[in-house]
Amino acid sequence: MIIIRNRYLPLPGFAAINILGVLFCRRDVRLTPWLINHERIHTAQMLEMGILPFYVWYVVEWLVKLSQKRNAYYRISFEREAYRHEHNLNYLRHRKHYAWWKMMRK
Repeated sequence: MIIIRNRYLPLPGFAAINILGVLFCRRDVRLTPWLINHERIHTAQMLEMGILPFYVWYVVEWLVKLSQKRNAYYRISFEREAYRHEHNLNYLRHRKHYAWWKMMRK
């Protein structure tokens, strides 16, 4: 994974953002193995769906969840899978395709 440290991306309040499999993070962010694993899970999601469909689905799901009472970002299925498994550094070795889909139903 290519990592680019900068002062612009991601937006304040976020540690990192994965754009097309490239990890952008602020200069002062400590890149832990769990943070990198979280973003690698997103890369796997992108590759299995296709880049454009992944981003379209992500934004549409976020917009739908905005109307609900809890934090929309943490309720996106892609984020739920990544947060649930970020501490399991072996997760991507046994991850099933479209594992995020199960997070839609919860």
